Amino acid sequence: MIGKFFYLPKAKKFTIKPRYYDPEQEERDAREKRIKGELGIADDQPRKSNYRDNIRGSFRYVADDKSKTANDARKSSNVRLILMIVILSLIFYLFFYSNLIK
Repeated sequence: MIGKFFYLPKAKKFTIKPRYYDPEQEERDAREKRIKGELGIADDQPRKSNYRDNIRGSFRYVADDKSKTANDARKSSNVRLILMIVILSLIFYLFFYSNLIK
C-alpha cells in the first residue's frame, strides 16, 4: 500500500508503423470502381470492406467519451489526496490537542 501511495501513472506511448500511401493509386482504384459500376461490370472477387472514403468527424464520437484510464487515474489521485489530508489532520490534532506529547 505504501509503495503505491506516491505512484503516478505514466503516460502511454503512441507508436505507429508508417505505411506507404499512394494517392494516385487510390484515385485510379476509385475511378475504376465507379466506371465498372456504371457499365455494370462485376468484379471477379467481391470485396467486403468496412472502409469508408469519408471519415471526417468519425473520431469525434470516440473522443467524446473519456477513457477509463483517465477516470481511474483521477479517482486514485483523489483518494490519495484525501488520505494525505486525513493523515496530516491526525498529526496536527495529536501535536496540538492531545495530552500524549508533553
